Amino acid sequence: MSLFIAMCSFSLVMSASPGPVNMIIVSCSANYGLRKTLSFVSGATIGFIALLLLVGLGFSKVVNSYLYFLEYLSVVGALYISYLGIVIARAKPKIDIAQSNIPSFMQGVLLQWLNPKAWIACMVGVSLFSTAGNYQQFLTFSIIYFVICYLALLCWAVIGCKAAMLLNSEFKAKIFNQCLGGMLIVTAIFLLFI
Repeated sequence: MSLFIAMCSFSLVMSASPGPVNMIIVSCSANYGLRKTLSFVSGATIGFIALLLLVGLGFSKVVNSYLYFLEYLSVVGALYISYLGIVIARAKPKIDIAQSNIPSFMQGVLLQWLNPKAWIACMVGVSLFSTAGNYQQFLTFSIIYFVICYLALLCWAVIGCKAAMLLNSEFKAKIFNQCLGGMLIVTAIFLLFI
């Protein structure tokens, strides 16, 4: 029972703690609504779980053999996160924004694979909740993480929808987008130096 609680706690802390994915979800749901954000939430959740399975089923050995991999990933991830931050900061706070500006399922998947926070969560989670030759514990952890991750990201989307109620003018919405975009860019810069 204590292992189950540890798996749930780890999954919740890593999924719910602020990061690039969560900031994009808040911005997306504040600008486009909950329903249009669900695709990105689903992509981010499935992308993370696919990454977790890849790492847990053996890729962690490759990463440990090539320590520079995570450094290169940090640079590429920071550039992509910065790009998304600029897109969010420049977003026009109008209801009639083109559908193509809404973050997609594939962008959610890609962001997780380029997100150093996701890689670190996977590496730590695999080291804590898997044992050599016994994949049952790891698969249980993956299922728990999937459920908790989806619910945590959905909560961030609801927070964005609630924030939208406070953004009752174009000026407030523009400032909100600029703040979230700026936070993403700061996060990307921080990721380069950890």
